Amino acid sequence: MTSDIRLAFAHPEARAEASADASPRDRISLRDHVVDVEIGAFQAERGVRQRLRFNVVVEVRPHPAPLEDDVDRILSYDRITEAIAAELSAERLNLLETLAERVAERVLHEPQAMRAFVRIEKLDRGPGALGVEIVRNRAAQPLRAVDESGEEQAVHPLVIYLDNAMIEAPDLSARLDAFQSEGVPVILCVGMPSEPVAKTGHRATQRRIDLLAIEQNAWRLAALDARCVVVASRTEIDWAMKQGQMIVWAPSKLILDSTDSPNASARDGLALALWLAEHVAARELRLPEGLSVPPGSHVPQSWLSR
Repeated sequence: MTSDIRLAFAHPEARAEASADASPRDRISLRDHVVDVEIGAFQAERGVRQRLRFNVVVEVRPHPAPLEDDVDRILSYDRITEAIAAELSAERLNLLETLAERVAERVLHEPQAMRAFVRIEKLDRGPGALGVEIVRNRAAQPLRAVDESGEEQAVHPLVIYLDNAMIEAPDLSARLDAFQSEGVPVILCVGMPSEPVAKTGHRATQRRIDLLAIEQNAWRLAALDARCVVVASRTEIDWAMKQGQMIVWAPSKLILDSTDSPNASARDGLALALWLAEHVAARELRLPEGLSVPPGSHVPQSWLSR
């Protein structure tokens, strides 16, 4: 049996380990969780309950502080079973695929969760188990905001990359006016500053220095217009959007904490902006004329005139 076939039928925990990069990851898992529920698209499945078996693995961000044996500092197993119960009780579903997507999305709303493997199997539809398995990460999980009716809705912001020439241009304020007038949240991204950046000759430390240099450029942009607020984490982005603020992204925290940070150089501000756009399920990435991003992104792109 080849390794690909073996992994295809392995527990999601084995698949999580096989697809991980070199960075250490913490994982929690739920094995063989069986629930009776009515589900299915066929007439024979209506009005009857059948057993579903759930196997879920969640990769989590390591906690930055000592745990001190405190359950409130970790992602509890109960949050996984609660996500399953909540989605099963929300409405009757036809497809396991729909259920798996919703369970994964709910789990990934937890601040610690970075990637989720969800396998769901029907145990009563034949001599074997029939099922589906998906993997989803925090990328493409939309930000959430509360609308005027009090309901929580997905929010798809504009992510806009400004190069140094645009930051320094006399029409910066007018550009920001135009972005703001579109009535959707705006996240501004910048690249490396024009000034030379210290060189260490050491890959890990250079990465941090380059990210901090981009953050200095973000603060420089914020100093030019009082509407701009520099934020670092996804939680801060969410809060700033709810306050109607124009966001300037400082990338160090999200990039260094992520399990799926971009392979591009930390000096490539546009590549970081594309990663963020995918990470927050942006409605669009806008970039200056003459620049381009690699093909394959699910985020639509448009170009800013200079």
